[in-house]
Amino acid sequence: MAPYINCVLYYLWRHDDPHINVMMAGSTLRKIKSRSWKKPRHFRLLEDGLTIWYKSRWAGKGHSTFKAKDIEAVREGHQSEVLLSIAEEFPADLCFTLVFHGRQGNLDLVADSPEEAQAWIQGVRKLIHKAQTMDEKERWVWEWFKKADKNKDGKMNFKEVTKLLKMMNVEMNEEHILHLFKMADKSESGSLEMKQFVQFYKMLTQRDEVWKVFQDYSGDGEKLMLEELESFLRIEQSEGEKGPQHAKELIDRYEPSDTAINQAAMTLDGFQMYLCSPEGSIFKPNYLELHQDMTQPLSHYFISSSHNTYLLEDQLRGPSSLEAYIKALKRGCRCVELDCWDGSDGEPIVYHGHTLTTKILFKDIITTLKEYAFKVSDFPVILSVENHCSVEQQTVMAQHLRQILGDMLLTCVLNGQIPEQLPSPQDLKGRILLKAKKIGDVEGCMDETLTEFSDEEEMTNGDSDSPTKENPSADKKPEKLSRELSDLVVYCKSVHFHGFEHARTHAKCYEISSFSESKAKRLIKEADFVQQNKCQLSRIYPSGFRTDSSNYNPQEMWNVGCQIVALNFQTAGLEMDLNDGLFKQNGCCGYILKPKFMIDPNIHFSPEKPEVQQGYKPWRLSIQVISGQQLPKVNQKEGSIVDPLVRVEVYGVPKDQAKDETTHINNNGFNPVWNETLNFVIHTPELALVRFVVEDYDKASRNDFIGQFTLPFKCIQTGYRHIHLLSKDGTAIPPSSLFVNINISEFT
Repeated sequence: MAPYINCVLYYLWRHDDPHINVMMAGSTLRKIKSRSWKKPRHFRLLEDGLTIWYKSRWAGKGHSTFKAKDIEAVREGHQSEVLLSIAEEFPADLCFTLVFHGRQGNLDLVADSPEEAQAWIQGVRKLIHKAQTMDEKERWVWEWFKKADKNKDGKMNFKEVTKLLKMMNVEMNEEHILHLFKMADKSESGSLEMKQFVQFYKMLTQRDEVWKVFQDYSGDGEKLMLEELESFLRIEQSEGEKGPQHAKELIDRYEPSDTAINQAAMTLDGFQMYLCSPEGSIFKPNYLELHQDMTQPLSHYFISSSHNTYLLEDQLRGPSSLEAYIKALKRGCRCVELDCWDGSDGEPIVYHGHTLTTKILFKDIITTLKEYAFKVSDFPVILSVENHCSVEQQTVMAQHLRQILGDMLLTCVLNGQIPEQLPSPQDLKGRILLKAKKIGDVEGCMDETLTEFSDEEEMTNGDSDSPTKENPSADKKPEKLSRELSDLVVYCKSVHFHGFEHARTHAKCYEISSFSESKAKRLIKEADFVQQNKCQLSRIYPSGFRTDSSNYNPQEMWNVGCQIVALNFQTAGLEMDLNDGLFKQNGCCGYILKPKFMIDPNIHFSPEKPEVQQGYKPWRLSIQVISGQQLPKVNQKEGSIVDPLVRVEVYGVPKDQAKDETTHINNNGFNPVWNETLNFVIHTPELALVRFVVEDYDKASRNDFIGQFTLPFKCIQTGYRHIHLLSKDGTAIPPSSLFVNINISEFT
């Protein structure tokens, strides 16, 4: 624990950092929600150096807090819509925005002076840096200790410790706890200081299941010599091909004892650190990096895609926000949507038409895209435009696109040649493509104007699943398309789908059709859909009935090779877990190369009949769920402790859809042990996703969600692995994890 105290308490207090001092003394900052909602709040950094507390002067005992580790970044000046709206009232040097991880909303603040604003901006940035460099488990222990130390004397007696353990989800024999307490209480004072509590915690969290694995390969029971570690890696972890050099690198990287390092050995502490590291995780580290061939046509990739990107909440009354685009792009999204309508002052606006959702300017979105499009990924971004604007305002849109994006915007075919296939993500690096209606073909132009419906209206006209924007009124007049906007459409020309036979004889590689989820579900039953998706892009979007911004299951669409499977990114749940799981690989770049049978025109694949595929080889997936570590509480009621179970779900072709679960463990979210094995058969491994879900069992009602982790079957590392759980929001919840042993073998 000493390093942690050095890097936080010693740094924050003894170095007398002026920015931190201002934060600890507290400041009155204006919290801004809109041009009319600007209210003073008292903010200060608590003594733990990790938590920021704030309240209004009229709130009595009521207050709010947030952790430094929950903050992703600090933006200076007018870098949010809200702060831009009050720019005339408050200068930029007084304003800043706290941006949080996940789907939590931003916090827009205004200080009384530039000096005070800078103190908070720089101070919070230092806290973010320290939070990122701290050991997660030590920080977790420190936070719990501070929470339980009610009188702030830096000590805890046995009663306080037992109460803390219940808060930490631990239900354990009191005699055993007392025995460990006395062992840690070296001074026999009847209380534990922080350092002693860390020792107590270390004894409490001794992992018998890890120790048993260690013992199986340790000759003396104290350490793993180089050859013993190499044997473990070869036999259990399937890493034998890496040789003794790999074992030596792991010792150098994770072994805390210099003595052991000098002996080319690994102690139990080092072994556990390795198993909890990224190299010991379930996700193959090399698959997290950009590793796929990025030189194939766009139609050969699954593309991370967002529906109604501008919305933060529901489809009827929710706010539209530039922040929604920023969050989607930061998650690796490569296709965003803009629903464009005429603005009252000649400036096109974006909102969910004929609803009470708020409106934002088209030009502000384009400015935001210019700044954030390529922060996470260099590969192309597609702007899916649903166009409801007059010809005049379409021309304004075209002007904004050209003037703001400049060379980022692709306005002509590459190499000046008529395309026979779509260009690759590599060819289009750093470029933004417009997906919209186009006058004529890429090969030539037709009339100055053209009567067209908007993309989604055309696809859903007469469909039964679109009560809102896709079919807003029966007597809506056809819109006309301007030449200026049309000319910006190159490789993503939106066209109506006239059937697979028509597509085979008339379709061109740069044409793209959009399908509502209900229409797509009808089409996926036809083998021709897979073939069409080999050379053309398809976009799928949620039903208009999903006014709550819920999502459909994207796996069904990926099973037939649909590339642009658009989801409501603002809504957490299974569907976004699958999306995040699929696109976590390949450097989170937003493009995943489809399997060979989905890109080779000579191979015919049916997700309904994977067994007829040439080279068909099913696999057996065997998962021994061994234990869990420090699972979070879901019911904050005092004395409540979770009863966890683990469910493993497989998503893929219909034959691969399966789930199984362990029994639940009563009253133990701290270190539950299951030692149960779940078995699955995977028929099409190239498309399968595996989702691990931990729930709090409740026999009287629905189980409560605790955490999950989803990844592609092909990214799974076999052997003894840790699964680091994510919250419902998709953010990390350290140090919560599962310990599993995974075996993959041919199914016979």
